[in-house]
Amino acid sequence: MADFQADGWDMMQSVAGRVGFLAGTAMIAAALLMPVCAHAQAQNGLSNLFGGIFSGQNSAPTQAAPSGPQTGALPWSGEDGASGHPLMTAAAIREAAGNFDNCVAAMWPDAARRGVTQENFQRFTAGLSPDLRIMDLMDSQPEFTKSIWDYLDILVNDNRLAKGREILAKYKAQFDATEKATGVDRYIIASIWGIESNYSTQMGDRSVLQSTATLACIGRRQAYFKDEFLSALEILNRGDLRPEQMRGSWAGAFGPTQFMPTAFKRFAVDGDGDGRRDVVDNPTDLIASTANNLKKDGWQPGQTWGYEVVVPQGFNYMLADRAKAMPIAQWDKLGLKRPNNQPFPHPAEKAYLLAPAGAQGPGFLMLQNYRVIMKYNPAEAYALAIGHFADRLRGGQPFVQPWPRQERELSRTERLELQQLLAQRGFYKGTPDGQFGGQTREALRNFQASIGVPADGFASSDVLDRLRGR
Repeated sequence: MADFQADGWDMMQSVAGRVGFLAGTAMIAAALLMPVCAHAQAQNGLSNLFGGIFSGQNSAPTQAAPSGPQTGALPWSGEDGASGHPLMTAAAIREAAGNFDNCVAAMWPDAARRGVTQENFQRFTAGLSPDLRIMDLMDSQPEFTKSIWDYLDILVNDNRLAKGREILAKYKAQFDATEKATGVDRYIIASIWGIESNYSTQMGDRSVLQSTATLACIGRRQAYFKDEFLSALEILNRGDLRPEQMRGSWAGAFGPTQFMPTAFKRFAVDGDGDGRRDVVDNPTDLIASTANNLKKDGWQPGQTWGYEVVVPQGFNYMLADRAKAMPIAQWDKLGLKRPNNQPFPHPAEKAYLLAPAGAQGPGFLMLQNYRVIMKYNPAEAYALAIGHFADRLRGGQPFVQPWPRQERELSRTERLELQQLLAQRGFYKGTPDGQFGGQTREALRNFQASIGVPADGFASSDVLDRLRGR
């Protein structure tokens, strides 16, 4: 479901719509600015907290909020977007906003082809106005980001673990039935619920219709968000959800596990047979739908997501690559061991090595189910947090090896400089943009190998100093 920045830790820099978007983690999106993902990656600047954990399937409906700009929300800056895209200039945004009503009306024939009645189209689009603040959120490029260890500290904490255990106990029957029907681990589902919305307390409060309509008519992702807007109309036309239930991130992700409208269409199921697929206020539907998403993305029943491993000194970190999977038994022969010399349960399973903090931190052998989590939100940090949180809910212990907490994250200005210096030396072939993905990591490794240090691809301040010639 992801799409905005599908690689590396940069997913932590823009937030939401699983779609990668953001989602990232609704509750900390504001702090970490994760990118948009189809589920919840666009949770930038969440302000309103939702009422607590489910009070039951028959809870009273919340009052519908206005479709206009959110009360108390920050206004649009009126500035050009940081992406430099021609549709994100202030002039282009103003021009498109002036044509907003015509743009929405022009989508009626497409909505009709999807089965939306004219009555419902007019009812659900009446009074819609653009939320231009979204343009700032869409193009935000934070100067500073969190380290992987700070990210995990924020997401995997004692309070959230306690809430997760309460959820697992409260909805044990639903988790039992879903796990039996789909084979998807209940702890992973509970982990996603906890990390995406802090167990329904932080889901975002923007109108999904308003957000997706804004993005369908204004800015650089109009074709993508047109599909999201029309899908939102389909959901409302079918009667699965009410407009007041469809509130969430600026990118349109909604509900406790942050579904984008198109993801809802593909994966939402009626878990209790009441004729509606309510992933917002019905815990049975929510659990079943989240599990169905993971199952259809390739979840392997009875398998874990990966293992923490100790990487030996002198290891060739050029092997730490998502494309270089090999049987765990082969990794074992290369000297990778689990902490405390625990055995690997299934040596024939294929895994790849992830070293998020380079040679100074722990390594992880990632299995198929980790890749499935990354389909939910394509940020390595997010998927690692989900897997680890699930293990902790299951009774597992914290990671054994220490993180290099003495290291600091490079600022965006420094990241841009690093890419420019790598390009000057012939290692980086892309366009420097301050965002680190696979291409930057590979360039870093090649530079590190050229100067005789561990080629782990970790962008430390020391590596930057070496590139500067210090």
